[in-house]
Amino acid sequence: MSKARGDDARRSEARGGGNRGDNARGALGRYGEELAARRLVAAGMTVLERNWRGGRTGEIDIVARDGDALVVCEVKTRRAGPFGHPMAAVTTTKAERLRGLAERWLQEHGGSPPGGVRIDVVGVVLPDRGAPVVEHVRGVA
Repeated sequence: MSKARGDDARRSEARGGGNRGDNARGALGRYGEELAARRLVAAGMTVLERNWRGGRTGEIDIVARDGDALVVCEVKTRRAGPFGHPMAAVTTTKAERLRGLAERWLQEHGGSPPGGVRIDVVGVVLPDRGAPVVEHVRGVA
């Protein structure tokens, strides 16, 4: 394995990744995150960071500011089909992990803002035909 591929590639391969399906899934996720970031900006928010990694504990898809509040945003993207709405994938366990990641982000970036911290979810559904459906739910956890 080349050094350029690094630890992320090894972890992906250990999870069964590294094939074309994972590339398509990654592209789908990146597209959904781009649509989500655009939706947040259109709603008057400022995107501060995307795909922030909190060590081994996980990743925050989008960190944004909404007035004087910090927004930690989870983005879930799905193709239309039998797998249910993407927001249903944000479980209590995921919400707890996001709270912990938000605390870590705040520690590394100067503490809590005056407006506090909010956790939002953006669900993106890509139908077989037509425009993507983007839904933003504020304060889910």
